[in-house]
Amino acid sequence: MEEMPSRAVDTPIGILGLTGSDRGLERVLWSANGLPEKSCAVLDAAASQLESYFAGELLEFDLPLDLRGTEFQRRCWLALATIPYGQTVSYGEQARRLGLGPDAARAVGAANGQNPLPLVLPCHRVIGADGSLTGFGGGLHLKRFLLEHEGALLAFG
Repeated sequence: MEEMPSRAVDTPIGILGLTGSDRGLERVLWSANGLPEKSCAVLDAAASQLESYFAGELLEFDLPLDLRGTEFQRRCWLALATIPYGQTVSYGEQARRLGLGPDAARAVGAANGQNPLPLVLPCHRVIGADGSLTGFGGGLHLKRFLLEHEGALLAFG
């Protein structure tokens, strides 16, 4: 079986791993440890866009995506891309935007927790109804860093 294309990208939050193919970006991993370096055009574009994002030059990713999940998960993940740079919404608000009732906030949160493309599909922009920073695969310290980077949170001394 042929190895899936993958590559590492050095960012201010560590060396991230990217996997996918020319069909689309499949995963952004919090670590590139153990990933073979075998890139493709989509991964090169993703790495370039991530570098531009961290340089403060890119506000919205524009990449082909190869999302694998349930229909509900895919709907939740794609809705993340509609949250503007530097803004946050609650899980309940994300559920409302998906046409779901407020009782769906937990299900939306669970789907976001399985987001295979953090940063690209910005689940870090979803916060608790009370403004708290809740659940993030990379850790709350990274969620805070990303929101501060985007100006959605003021840096705390």
